[in-house]
Amino acid sequence: MPRLARLDAPGVFHHVMIRGIERRKIFRNKKDREDFLGRLGKLLPETRTAFYGWAFLANHAHFLFRTGDVPLSKLMRRLLTGYAISFNRRHERHGQLFQNRFKSIVCQEDVYLKELVRYIHLNPIRAGLVTDLDKLSRYPYCGHSALLGGVERSWQDTSHVLAFFGKKVQPARKAYLSYMEEGLHQGRREELVGGGLVRSLGGWSAVKKLRSNGSTHMMSDERILGESDFVDSVLSGAGEKLKRRDELKALGYDLRRIVQRAAEIYGMEVNEIFSKGRQDRKVKARSLSCYWAARELGLSLAELARAFAMSIPGIGYAVERGEILARSNNYQLIR
Repeated sequence: MPRLARLDAPGVFHHVMIRGIERRKIFRNKKDREDFLGRLGKLLPETRTAFYGWAFLANHAHFLFRTGDVPLSKLMRRLLTGYAISFNRRHERHGQLFQNRFKSIVCQEDVYLKELVRYIHLNPIRAGLVTDLDKLSRYPYCGHSALLGGVERSWQDTSHVLAFFGKKVQPARKAYLSYMEEGLHQGRREELVGGGLVRSLGGWSAVKKLRSNGSTHMMSDERILGESDFVDSVLSGAGEKLKRRDELKALGYDLRRIVQRAAEIYGMEVNEIFSKGRQDRKVKARSLSCYWAARELGLSLAELARAFAMSIPGIGYAVERGEILARSNNYQLIR
């Protein structure tokens, strides 16, 4: 089944998961983890992204974000691409580090923030990295310690999370810790990681039909965790972007048609853009093509990497260059 398009907008609350390719380690040592934390600490303020919970394990990681003005996909591309390049250089390896693209679930904050914070922060115990909550409070690669005041991380919004547990800091921390204790015996929560939910089988109209039965719970779309009204509002907000993609596809736009448009702008042949080379015009035309293909048609970086015989990080940079080119020159896909 084709992957569903991402849902995103300023202020949206996301549970994000990343995993190593073939379940391999993405963190081999302390230097890897500190490198990743350093990148988070730089990018979160830059992008005005709020950060509420997180946990690093050997081969995967969990995050709770609320997006700012910068889309989640752009934040994650910068974060993961930079880290992968650094990781490969540090460990003298080549190739893809992460399993496909990151996974994100849009969540209804007032209903699920507490559950998600607990689920994410208990991951190191479930994985056997630490044995109990006391040791978890000293585990440096999880947001739990910051919520208890054991470590200061300016980029983690502890006050917002603690406000769900009390008006004053110390009573809120005590209530939070009790809540964590209550969840120690919970196993994997499929609904919190996007499993066990009904997939959308027929685009947005089909999702709407699934919601019309009056259900008050969440089971309509694996990308959304929330009650009925919340799911409907998220789908409606994302509808314009998907309507645009449906319209483009109805007009016959695919990757080659997009590349043809870039070729017209730069006075080139289509095959030139697909061929290897670092000539300025070719790089610009390819970047513009990648930007339109990723943002307008929703093609994945992996699909574009195969089409242009490039690396996934290279495609990520091309999309960013293409966005700058399109905006600064007012290039339009459809004239």
